[in-house]
Amino acid sequence: MAFTSDEESKLKLIISAFENGKRLSDLPTASGTNPYDMLVEVLDEDGESKKAALATLLPYAEEQCSYGVEFNTAVSSPTCTRVGSSDLHKRCPIQNRLRGCLLDDDGKVVEYLDPSDWTGHDRSGVRGQVMVEIPTHYRKFETEGNKRRVLLSEFPLPGYTQVPLAYVSAYEATVQRSTLKLASVVNVNPDYRGGNNAAANDGTSKSFLGRPATSISRTNFRNYARKRKAGSSEWNCMTYDIQKTLYWLFVVEYATLNSQAAYNAAPTAEGYRQGGLGAGVTNWDGGTWNTFNGYNPFIPCGITDSLGNNTGVVAYHLENEDGSISKDFKVPRYHGIENPFGHIWQWTDGINVRISATKANGGDELSKVYVCSDPSMFSDTGYTGYSHVGNEARNDGYVKEIIFGIGGEIMPKVCTGGGSTTYFCDYHYTNIPNSGEVLRGVLFGGSADHGANAGFASARSLYAPSGTRAYVGSRLCFLPQSEAR
Repeated sequence: MAFTSDEESKLKLIISAFENGKRLSDLPTASGTNPYDMLVEVLDEDGESKKAALATLLPYAEEQCSYGVEFNTAVSSPTCTRVGSSDLHKRCPIQNRLRGCLLDDDGKVVEYLDPSDWTGHDRSGVRGQVMVEIPTHYRKFETEGNKRRVLLSEFPLPGYTQVPLAYVSAYEATVQRSTLKLASVVNVNPDYRGGNNAAANDGTSKSFLGRPATSISRTNFRNYARKRKAGSSEWNCMTYDIQKTLYWLFVVEYATLNSQAAYNAAPTAEGYRQGGLGAGVTNWDGGTWNTFNGYNPFIPCGITDSLGNNTGVVAYHLENEDGSISKDFKVPRYHGIENPFGHIWQWTDGINVRISATKANGGDELSKVYVCSDPSMFSDTGYTGYSHVGNEARNDGYVKEIIFGIGGEIMPKVCTGGGSTTYFCDYHYTNIPNSGEVLRGVLFGGSADHGANAGFASARSLYAPSGTRAYVGSRLCFLPQSEAR
């Protein structure tokens, strides 16, 4: 694709500035145009070939065209150091391009939702699934001794890997019971009843109507998602890749590994995001929850939709009819994504852990993590098409170190010496078989009774993909096949 004369003139101005050691903020502006926006305009949405060509011309532009964080595995504080462009850190252009939409079963956007408030839109599923669009962007993970760096860019800078366009459900998923299709909707019709689909509580505070679905295996979550488009592997339940993408977007935006840090809507004096997403729906006593509804979900889908594409928390008050149970919760939202952790655990696909017994019991004493980015190869029985990216910690405990590596893997590697407010601040659960080896799936996020153990990086490799629990759900994802993966 050729550059227009206007694009060429703008590009020459940008290149000249870079070659003379200037920053984007030093460039002259016309009609109030931000220089970074000018570069974005030159590299328009359908200009992938332009971007590829420009990558060879701008290796020296990384500091000005990327933003990220650095942390030290030997330092216990979860606070990260911001690196790259300070202007981009203030603007967070990638995170702020996450936007709500209605997506039809062919994966076409029917409508983008009001960025400030979604409640005026039909979110019942009639016009499409309520999803959040994650834009195409680029990232790089670096390791230097004990230092780890995560860098994001809107451009294919040298050494950066593309994160393809994807869609993730705004809500914890439910199921349309008449069709067994996984859904992301705000709908209290019995056909979308959540939990275990028990009708006995309809019309009471314990109702599963309008709540996410649980008591479903990962195998069936995948099957129900695929029913949205027969013969295609584009629709999926929550994937490890998307979980990882959202985690690093959060970490870079807030410059912390502690997703449960107190929510603070005010920026710092420099204009950066601060704090975290709050404790989330994690502060309920397990016994009381069990008495209330048997560990089933209780937060209605869409309770935070008045926040639109924004980040924040919304209060939710739960009370039994007789007043015997009364509890307040603060439901978090991250750029349109409700309950990114807490409330219920969520199954993730595209990740299997091969957990072996001790050598004394016929194993190799390893828990090998395998990941796959090709949804057509997702499997609950083996590792064909998967890559071994590192080994999971063999013990329960707060996460001190993750696998990281060249792919930024977020699975726990070391879980001795961590804490609820140190290092990654989230807890890890696993168990080792008595003999031989087992294949286990991975849950992320924690549930309503996990308190400080929950969070974006809380992982649990306890169950086979066939396992079901009242407190385990998933999300709905769409991965366009037209995007390179």
